Amino acid sequence: MTKKHVKTISACLVACLSVLAFPACDGDGSITKLKINEVTHSVFYAPMYLADSLGYFQEENIQIELTNGGGADNVMSAVLSGDAHIGFCGPEAGLYVLIGGSTDVPTVFGQLTKRDGSFLVSRKPEPNFSWSDLEGKEILAGRKGGVPAMTFEYVLKQYDLFDGTNVTLNYDVAFNLMVSAFEANTADYCTMFDPVAYEYEAAGKGYVVASVGEASGEVPYTCFMAKNSWLNKNKDTAKGFLRAIIKAMKFIEENTPETVAPYLTAYFEGTSEQSLAASVKRYSDIDSWQKDLQMQESGFNRLQDIIDNAGELTRRAQMNELVDNSYADSAYKEIYGS
Repeated sequence: MTKKHVKTISACLVACLSVLAFPACDGDGSITKLKINEVTHSVFYAPMYLADSLGYFQEENIQIELTNGGGADNVMSAVLSGDAHIGFCGPEAGLYVLIGGSTDVPTVFGQLTKRDGSFLVSRKPEPNFSWSDLEGKEILAGRKGGVPAMTFEYVLKQYDLFDGTNVTLNYDVAFNLMVSAFEANTADYCTMFDPVAYEYEAAGKGYVVASVGEASGEVPYTCFMAKNSWLNKNKDTAKGFLRAIIKAMKFIEENTPETVAPYLTAYFEGTSEQSLAASVKRYSDIDSWQKDLQMQESGFNRLQDIIDNAGELTRRAQMNELVDNSYADSAYKEIYGS
């Protein structure tokens, strides 16, 4: 664990001492307002927005309030301080807290995405792109210690490419400023999520040459986490939240991207339905979403391999120290049967 992680965790733990409990409405039929802090805003997370747009959360007597954390460390701080009921980010944020020795480690109770959702964008068309083509190049790949950057490093290692040796990874640009930095001529390549990547390419500014998620394989990339103290008081709400998202994924599975897109426009102001449909299709094509919302042990172990490869893991953990699949298992069976 880096000094930065220790510093962040320490600040989070101090904040926990002053947390004020949110009122719970579990099981009484009234509307429960859920504050959800998401790591970033992307069509990669379409099932969550779709569950809201289609009224599935309302069916569960849930109203969600989304805030953008702008990074997994900020999301975790919001959860630990009580500013958010549910954190939506990479499970590595919870893993760092676990390793840091917190007495109230957030629990992963659902996994939405099962691979990296970013695409590698080049300044020029490369129809025959190979990862080995990155040798000697500079890439904007995310924040040091964040899963996007660590997953990218994991992919590069498979092609004998190493930062500072035969490739340069630029960690100096904040996640939400990477695209503008790339447009301002920083680096040779940049990783982008959809719909940003699609629209960047459609505008003729760059070219998508590879999917990082396809290259890395399955990994628990983005999950729902909450403090145990909250989950213990709101079990039905947590399960209903997941049930709504499973219904939304079922809707995506049973309909065309063109049918799905209009339901997402309210969440992506200024983004065309064509762009949203193309992004939904691209994420569907690479099998981005974990249909049953349950984390697999093989994926959890690969995540630790990725973090370990980046030099950010001080000890390995057992999946049951961080993950509780029972909420997702129950919700999934209620939708699809045993």
